[in-house]
This record gives sequence, C-alpha cells and structure tokens, in this order.
Amino acid sequence: MIEQIVILDFGSQYTQVIARRIRECQVFSQILRFDTPASKLAAFKPSGIILSGGPASVYAKNAPFCDPSIWKLGIPVLGICYGMQLMAHQLGGRVEKSEKREYGHAELEIVTGSALFAGMERIQKVWMSHADKVAGLPPGFLAPARSENSSCAAIADPLNRLFGLQFHPEVHHTPNGGQIIFNFVHGVCGCGRNWTMKSFIEHSVAEIREKAGKDRVLLGLSGGVDSSVAAALIHKAITDQLMCVFVNNGLLRKGEAEGVQRVFGQNLQMQLKYVDATKIFLGKLGRVTDPERKRKIIGRTFVDVFDEAAKKAGKFRFLAQGTTYPDVIESVSIAGNPSSLIKSHHNVGGLPRRMKFELLEPLRQLFKDEVREVGTQLGLPREIVWRQPFPGPGLAVRILGPITPERLRVVREADWVVIDEMKKADLYYKVWQTFAVLLPVRTVGVMGDERTYDNVVAVRAVESVDGMTADWVRLPYDLLARLSTRIINEVKGVNRVCFDISSKPPSTIEWE
Repeated sequence: MIEQIVILDFGSQYTQVIARRIRECQVFSQILRFDTPASKLAAFKPSGIILSGGPASVYAKNAPFCDPSIWKLGIPVLGICYGMQLMAHQLGGRVEKSEKREYGHAELEIVTGSALFAGMERIQKVWMSHADKVAGLPPGFLAPARSENSSCAAIADPLNRLFGLQFHPEVHHTPNGGQIIFNFVHGVCGCGRNWTMKSFIEHSVAEIREKAGKDRVLLGLSGGVDSSVAAALIHKAITDQLMCVFVNNGLLRKGEAEGVQRVFGQNLQMQLKYVDATKIFLGKLGRVTDPERKRKIIGRTFVDVFDEAAKKAGKFRFLAQGTTYPDVIESVSIAGNPSSLIKSHHNVGGLPRRMKFELLEPLRQLFKDEVREVGTQLGLPREIVWRQPFPGPGLAVRILGPITPERLRVVREADWVVIDEMKKADLYYKVWQTFAVLLPVRTVGVMGDERTYDNVVAVRAVESVDGMTADWVRLPYDLLARLSTRIINEVKGVNRVCFDISSKPPSTIEWE
C-alpha cells in the first residue's frame, strides 16, 4: 500500500491546500470527513494524520469532534488551528476564548527544540486566523513556540508524536510553512518520496488493465485537459479496448474539432468516433437568451446525442471520465454528509441512469497540476495539456443574448485573434484565461468614409490559481492595441473592442 497522509476536514477553506502541500513533499494525501472512525482510518494504514482548521469553537454546541480513539492508534497527528484546539480539548487541556483575536500576519518565537521546527530560525513569520487559544496544556505536552497573544502557539507531545499549530503552515502567507509540513511528513512520519507522476502512471496502467479485463471502455472526449489526459492514460493501458466519442456541439473554438481529430485519431491512433451535432444543438437553442436555459438545453442535448452515439458504437462495460480530486471533494461541508454534497461531475454532461455503465475515473486522485504533468509524461502536445480552461457550454456562454450561426462566427473569429496574439506575446501559457465575449449591443462607428452600426466585443484576461477567485491581468497597452486593431479589421461585423477590468469577486470569470 502506498504511503499516505490522511487529512480530516473540519471545514477549513485551506483543507485542499494542506493536501497540495503534502503532495509537494512527494507523499500521497487524501481528505476524509472529520468524524471518520478510527478503525476506518487505521485500515488506510496512514503514516500520519492531520486535523484541519475550521470555523467552529471546541466548546460550542454541536462542535465537530473526531473519533477520540485516533489518539490511541500510535500514528503521528498534527492539528492545525481548530485541529490543535480539538487535540488539546480531547486530551485534557483547556481551550478558551482569546482576549485578543489573531487574524493575519503574526510573529512566532520558537522557544524550545521540536521536530516540527528542525532547521528553522528562532523567529518566524506566520499566518494566524483564530479567536480561541489553548490556555492549558494536556498532560505530557509542552509548548515549543509562542506568539504575542498566545503562549501556546504550538504544542507537542514528542513521546506520542502528537503536535499542534495555532497558525496555518499550509498558506503562502507563512513563508516557511512548507518546511514545517516537510518536517512533519518526512521527519516525524518517516515518509519517503514515492508519490511521483511516473509511479502514478505505472500504478494506474496496471490498475486499469486489471479492472477492465477484456471489456470495452467508452469515453466522452471534450478536448479539454482532464478528458484528454484520461483518454491517453487509458489508451496506454488497454489500447483498442477504448473508444472515444467526440461530440461537436457547434459551440467550439476555431479549429478545435479538427485539432482533436488530428491529435487523438491520427497522431495517437485512438478509436475516435466524431459526431457533428451542430445543427441539432443550434436548432434547440434557437433564440434562447437566458444563460441557465442555455446550459440545460446544451446538457440535455449532449446526453441524447452521446447516448445515440454510444448505442451505435457497440457494447461497453465502462464509462470513463476525467474526474479529478477537486471534483471529488468539492463542497465538502461538516454541516452535512459530504457525500451528498460532492459535485456531480461528468465530462460527458451528467448521464442518466438509463445508461448503465460502471465508472472508470483514473484521475480522481489528482489535482490539476498533477493531471497536466501526467499528460506531459504521456506525450500529449502542449496545446492540449496546457490549454486554458474552456467552459462546458462552450461559446454559448460567451455570447450574451441569442445564439445564431452569424453571432457564433463573430465571437469565434474574435476569440481566435485573442488566443493568437496571446501566444505571439508569449503570454498564453502564463495566464489563467483569456477570451472574447460578444455583447448584446451595437454601436456607431466609422470605417473608411462610411458610418457603421456593428457589434461590440469585450476581451477578458484573468489570473487565478483554481478559478475560485481571479484578478484581471494588466496586459501591455501595445498588446491591447493589437487585439483591438485585429479584431475590428479581421472580424466582419465588429467596430468596437472593450477590455474587462473586473475581478472575481464581485464579478465572475465568464460573463454568463
């Protein structure tokens, strides 16, 4: 069994960040519910357990507690913020409301030696976010570090390998937090460095072969990063037992349909069934303007088209999807059953129960950056592995108002200019997302000696880490000038270009 660190989630906004930091130490990590029984934890044979932070107070009514038996497993435990307070509370210490809350940057003083702080300077900058504090240590514990507002900014029971931190080592605001996590994972838990994408590929190929046997696998290929990497990984394992179905909904970017067929059908020699359903989708969208109606129509139509294509392709036991780890754990909340809150994520549009497949999700353990690394190691081209995010409904949500073939032409051509100029400026692979949006307004312009009354295109460029928040990118003025000039000159029907300078929040990345 692979070495791993298990994280119990108490509702912290940073829980996924903890998992990422552990994987940066080349150790596998997974997130489980806060109340996972100790017996189930033991079955995973983790090298260590981390208790995340959370918004609750340990002395509040209905505060989330972990199974107290975990303290008897003999496995190293690190509690972070709420996790530390819970550790102290359950083991006989005292937690109380702090006279002065600590939010933001703080100075930590290491006052005695501790395995967590090995090789670190006495004074450290850390990130605090708490209103409670440990006021009394549990039996057997000492306080190796303190801050201005807390004499127990870190606690430790070295004999039983139990540690707690009042601050958040996982966030980048704690400059040396990565070293603390490294010290816990490798120094305290004794983990090696076995979690690499090379080892993941080897393990996954063997696992896919064993699971699939001689049965066939069907995959809905969108051309996006996740479904493309899933296709390449499964194809490496079972080659011709995999059939990919690529549905062109008429809402794709310029050259995308041809590019997917070329890369997967011709270059990688995969079995690829191409379905051009442009007329079907555009016919059903008609003159719909409400964005939610657009999404629902596109989703339902995709299911119908994919279902029909699957029937014609023969008999399959498995449906493969590019589900990733954030999809699995998204929206996990301590308020209810996390499994009921996990997002329904399907690259093929959310398939109905009538399509009776067993699921094959080879990427469900990976974060996005890990997916990209797997794709690179599998030999997928850069334009697929490192492509910018593209919404499931495609250009439909980049056309404000009704969707017509003419309006699709305009936004598709404008979007291609944006991508082309970003690549020429060597910025396309450095920026999270850049695209064009067709607005539902027309403006007066002058082209030559004639008056025009044409469309307005907005250009959007944002920087983000995970899409949850985003800031607009300060593109160079000369690049903006080229974008405007080319779109107006090359895209018939456009006489004005605007640049979107709003961030998320309060705006969203996409306009619809």
